[in-house]
Amino acid sequence: MSTPTPIRSLSLFTPISSPHTLLCKTKTLVKPQSLPLPYIPCFRDTKLKSRLVLTSVASLNSHMTESNSVAASPPQQSPSACRVGEVRRVTKETNVHVKINLDGSGISDSSTGIPFLDHMLDQLASHGLFDVYVKASGDIHIDDHHTNEDVALAIGTALLQALGDRKGINRFGHFSAPLDEAAIEVILDLSGRPHLSCDLSIPTERVGTYDTQLVEHFFQSLVNTSGMTLHIRQLAGKNSHHIIEATFKAFARALRQATEFDLRRHGSIPSSKGVLSRS
Repeated sequence: MSTPTPIRSLSLFTPISSPHTLLCKTKTLVKPQSLPLPYIPCFRDTKLKSRLVLTSVASLNSHMTESNSVAASPPQQSPSACRVGEVRRVTKETNVHVKINLDGSGISDSSTGIPFLDHMLDQLASHGLFDVYVKASGDIHIDDHHTNEDVALAIGTALLQALGDRKGINRFGHFSAPLDEAAIEVILDLSGRPHLSCDLSIPTERVGTYDTQLVEHFFQSLVNTSGMTLHIRQLAGKNSHHIIEATFKAFARALRQATEFDLRRHGSIPSSKGVLSRS
C-alpha cells in the first residue's frame, strides 16, 4: 500500500484558486513548505482522497478569506476628534486668552506677566502632552492675584470645552511626582463636580516674586470652572520651588491619564448614570 504524502504548508495570505495548486499532472501531491492547518493525509490516484483535498481547499480558502478580512480591518480607533478649547476672558482687571489642545504634543506658549506661573504652565504642557497657549495681561502692578486667578478660570473653562461630553475617556487620574526631596500625589476625577482638597505645606511666602498662597488659589479657580474633583497631597518636601513644581507635574500627568481614551469603552460615557456634565 502506498504511503500517504502529507501537505506541509501553504501561505495563509495567498488564496488557493484551484486543486492544481495541490495536485500536479500525475496527481502526485505538491509539498508546500508550511501549512498552519491540521495534517491532511492523501494518496495518489484516489478519487475519494482527491475530493478530500478539494474539500480541504475550499475550507482553507474560506478560512483565509476570514483571516485576511480580520487582518485588513483597521484597529479600533479612539473616539477622539479635535479636542480643543479656547477662551477669552476680559474684565476690568485682566485680559486673558487661553487655548488648549488635549491631544497635543507638549507645546507651550505662555506669557502671563508672572514668570513663575509661566514656568508652571510649561510643566502642564510638557508633562501632560497638551498644547497650551496662554496670553494674559493684568493689574500685576497691584499684585499677581487677579491674573493668576483669571488664567486658571480660563484654563478650566477651556478644559471643559475640550472635554465635551467626555465619552470614552478614562475619567480618573492618579499620579505621584518627585522632585529631589519633594514628592506630591495628585488624584482627580473629571466628574463634573468641582471640589478641591489641597494639603501643601510651602515653607516660604514667595518663590521669586510669586506669592505661594496663589498655588492653592490657582487650582481652586481651575476646579471651579472645569468641574473637576481634585485632591493634592504633599508626601515630602522642604524647598518651596520643588514642592510647587512637583505639584504641577503630578497634576499634568494625572490630567493626561484622565483625559486619554479607554478603547474598551468604545466611546461610552464612563459613568453608571450615563452622563458626566458640569452641573
